[in-house]
Formats: sequence, C-alpha cells, structure tokens
Amino acid sequence: MFISAYPKRYSVVGLSFLAAFICYIDRVNISVAIIPMQQSFAWSETTKGLILSSFYIGYMLFQIPSGWLSNSLGGKLLLGTAVVWWSLMTMLTPAAATLSVGVLILTRIAMGMGEAATFPAAYKMFSQWVPAAERSRAVTLMVSGIPLGTLFALITTGWFVNQFGWPSVFYVFGSIGLIWFIFWHKFIVEKPETHPNISQAELQQIHSSCEVSDTSASAIPWRNILRSGPVWALIINHFCSSWGFYVLLSWLPSYFLSVHNLSIAQAGFYSAAPWLALFLVSNLAAWLADTAIAKGIDTTLVRKAMQSIGLLGSAVFFYLLQGTDSAEQAVLLLCCATGLLAFTWAGYLPNHLDIAPQYAGVLMGMSNTAGTLPGIIGVLITGWLIDMTNSYASAFNLAAAVSVLGAVIWLIAASGKRIQL
Repeated sequence: MFISAYPKRYSVVGLSFLAAFICYIDRVNISVAIIPMQQSFAWSETTKGLILSSFYIGYMLFQIPSGWLSNSLGGKLLLGTAVVWWSLMTMLTPAAATLSVGVLILTRIAMGMGEAATFPAAYKMFSQWVPAAERSRAVTLMVSGIPLGTLFALITTGWFVNQFGWPSVFYVFGSIGLIWFIFWHKFIVEKPETHPNISQAELQQIHSSCEVSDTSASAIPWRNILRSGPVWALIINHFCSSWGFYVLLSWLPSYFLSVHNLSIAQAGFYSAAPWLALFLVSNLAAWLADTAIAKGIDTTLVRKAMQSIGLLGSAVFFYLLQGTDSAEQAVLLLCCATGLLAFTWAGYLPNHLDIAPQYAGVLMGMSNTAGTLPGIIGVLITGWLIDMTNSYASAFNLAAAVSVLGAVIWLIAASGKRIQL
C-alpha cells in the first residue's frame, strides 16, 4: 500500500535504489570482513588484493551481455534475476573461503556476474519510466544506493564480525536481496502503459519524453555507437571516475587499520564518513544539474561543468592525502575527495540517457565495462604499490592523475545532445 500510493515511476526508482543499496552492501562487506579472513587463512596483501579484485572480473565480463539482455529480456526480469543470483553467491561466500582461495575467487566472480546487470537493467527501466526533466535526480537517487550501501556495510560489518564472526555478515546481507525480490516482483511492471493502476496524467507525462518504442537486441546499431566521439568520452570518463572510487571502496578499511592503527570496528566507522559525503553531495549536484537544465542552460555545458568539478576537485584532495598524519585529518580530506567526486554523478551518469535514451541499458553496459576495469586494475595495483612502497601515497597520487586525464577528455569530446544512431 505504501508503494502504490506514490506515482508508479517512484516505485521503479525507489526499488532500483534499494537494488543498488543491496548490491553494495553485498559487495563492500568483504572489504572489512577480509581483515579477519586474512588473519584466519594467512593471506598476503597480494592475495587479499586478488580476492578483492576477482569480483570485478565477473562484473566486467557481464556488463555488455547485461546491456544486450536488458533490451531482449527487459529490465524487470533481468534485475530481479540478478539480485537473487548475487544474493545466493553472497551467502555461499563463507563455505567457498573454507574450501580454498580458488573456490572463493570463482564465487566472487559469479557474484560479480550477477551484480553486473544492476545498472544496465535499471537504465533500461528508466528509459521507459523517467521523464527527461527528472533524469539527473532519478539516476543519482538510484546510484545513491552505492554510498549508502557502502556506509551501511562499513559501519555494520565490523559489529557483525565482533559479535557473531565474519561468516555471519554474508548470511545476513545475502538474505536481504531475497526479501527485496518479493517487492520487485509484486509492484513493478516493465512498461508504464501495462501498469494496471497508473493514472492517465502520469502516463502522459512519462510518454512526453521517454522511449516507449520497442528496440530489439538485433536492432542495436553497434557500429554507429562505437564510432561516436561522445560515446567514447563517456566510456573513458566512466573508467576515470571509477578509479579513485574503487580504490577507496576496497582499501579504506585496510588503510585506516595499517596507517592509523585503528581497530577493525574503528576502521569500518572511519571509512564510512566519506561515503556519507558522497551521498549528500551527489543528490545536491543532481538537483543543481536538473535545475540548470530546466532553466534553459545547455545540457552539454551542465554535464561538462559537473564532471570537471568532480574530477579536478577530487584530484586535489587525493594528492593532499599523502601528507596526512592523523586519522581525523585523513577523514576530512577523504570526505572532500568523495564529496567532489560526487559531482561526476550529475555529469557522466545521466549522460547515457542524454545521448542515446533508446539504448541507455546497452550504453551503460558498455561504459560500465570500462568503469569496472579500475576495480580489477586499480585494486590490484594498489595492493602491489603498498607491498612495494609500504605506503599509500603513490596509490593516491595515481588516482589524482587518472582524474585529471578524465577531465581533459570530457571537456574536449563530451556532449549532452542526442546523437544520431
């Protein structure tokens, strides 16, 4: 009853937000739980980095297939199936770790394959449900599940580990996705015109700017997509915007534990603060972007401004992190870095719906493939740099350099206008 009282597109956005939230609590819990796991199984830092990064192998490989499936199967079926799959893989993680590192890595890869469908499926739903005037806010609200899920996982995982042991985290978090599926299956339909209780006013508002025509998988203009400069600017910036994000996502608890000598619970708590900043600033930036566009400011200008503020601003604070000598100072700088990085969520993330709304799920699958590479390369390189230098400074400097590169490319080639495909 609570969900049905709102406009039906709010249910789509709200449950997509919860899917992203669940996606990240299941993904992030291991960044804290792996600390006692490492102690139990005597893993090196390099082995730990391999385990953390293995998730992104499956996540990356299934991005483009997920975009294709979002067009052929529809967003509802794909997202519902994906959440159930990765939730089961989460619950199997303790058994896999007990068997061997290899089995654990395979389980993490399988989990990544399931989570890969989250955003392509959600973008497919948004292309049919969310009017153009609401896209920055809808997309940002949905991906707000990322920092909130990260925040929740970082705060609670340490408590679960201390109270019930590290396996409990995976059992509890995995079960949440199964509960979510019940609501998704009951309240969501693929297209607004097939919803039994949608009002004509809302249907007219949605149809005024959304893609309502069928676009079969066989009709995807791959050649034209791959020849587009704005598409490549989007793909490269998804990579650059994700680099610092994934490094922080996987290594912050270990950073606070080893550099600032915090306990596991304290490391999780300190690591949570930057993600709260990301959540708050991202929704503010989305509101600013939609407001600017509604007032007639060119969409391309808005997207370039948001992306540049996010990448160049975060680069400054990544660089400054190498000089920190206290946990409190580090938290402040990290909050500034993630808070500024949040502006990119009003830059490149809604841009899929700007330039190719009818293929938004496909385009998201393509760009998120590049955006996942830092989860593999960045996480592995960070572990290697820590082993080689006994310091996090070089990893933070590299994150800053990648951000600057992304900003330059975005300013040159990005567009907020619909491309001809």
